[in-house]
Amino acid sequence: MDIIEIPIALIDEDTDQPRYQFDEEALQELMKSIEEIGLLSPIKVRTTANNRYKIIYGNRRYKASKMLGKPTMSCIVSNVTDEMEIYLEQIAENLTREGFSPIEEAEAFHKLMNDAKFSSSIKYLSSKLGKPESYIKNKCDLLKFGNAVKKLIVSGTEIRKDKLTEDQLLPIKDLAIEHRDPLALIIARDEMPVSDVKKIAKMFKDKDISESTKGKLLYKSGHELVETWSVFQNNRAERAKPAPAKAPAKAQKAEKASTTIDTPLAEQSGHLPSSQSQRVETAAMEMAVAPIQMKLQQLLSVVQAPTESDLQSDASKLDASEKDKFLNDVDTLVEHLEKQLSQWKKVRELAYSK
Repeated sequence: MDIIEIPIALIDEDTDQPRYQFDEEALQELMKSIEEIGLLSPIKVRTTANNRYKIIYGNRRYKASKMLGKPTMSCIVSNVTDEMEIYLEQIAENLTREGFSPIEEAEAFHKLMNDAKFSSSIKYLSSKLGKPESYIKNKCDLLKFGNAVKKLIVSGTEIRKDKLTEDQLLPIKDLAIEHRDPLALIIARDEMPVSDVKKIAKMFKDKDISESTKGKLLYKSGHELVETWSVFQNNRAERAKPAPAKAPAKAQKAEKASTTIDTPLAEQSGHLPSSQSQRVETAAMEMAVAPIQMKLQQLLSVVQAPTESDLQSDASKLDASEKDKFLNDVDTLVEHLEKQLSQWKKVRELAYSK
């Protein structure tokens, strides 16, 4: 194709092209480059009515040259008139350029598949653009989010504050809309890694947790949501353990009588949870509590002292070379536990005083 110089006054932008976001700082850098060394590659245009030209690709170079007051531009003139072919060429060109945002991609793919003048299939787009069908589908899934979330979506995989990557959003894309966007904003604010987002997504997809409880969880920070997930998993694992052997019938009868006396009226009348699903829901409700309560639950689950048999059998196995280090470690542990004990006593006193 021939490259010709065309007066900038005869060139029009294509307002329907896929790319419409232009970073001002990058545009200033491009202007500086063109001013110093000239335009390195021509833009591509097509002829329109009244002997004018419309840009197929090269809008940034056109904008920068126009702002510099350049009288003409180097252009490749295309004779293609098929709208589908032109739009595909615009997408393909932008996919190779820096700054083509994931949302711009998603909107372009969505337009090709849903606009009456294109009505393309995802399979056709995949073959024409050289992208897997899953790539196109994942991009289109970003359009499920609201405008407040879309504005934060950026290219790449780097986790940044108040920004969102595609990898961060994909785990939550199928959640209910009332959970999806609030969680996305929490993820952006707290710079959450993808591994943590996946945990939170599983929790919000769990059918054993009610919608009202999930709503309460949205008031937590990202870190607290991950802690909640951890506690929830531990509780579920505990409930999955085999039940202890049944006591003799006589003992069961006595225990039942004692329970009848001590159990609140609401539980006796069957108003408290009894099924597995309800027990999971109760556990989830317990998760939506203050962080200090979760810390206590975690502490109770991990702090275990050795048994008498452990002391007798393991102590005799210590080598003389290991004994001093072991004793130092024990002293450190005891000192640490004593400090912790002092703090927890203060917590207990404060709780009693309320």
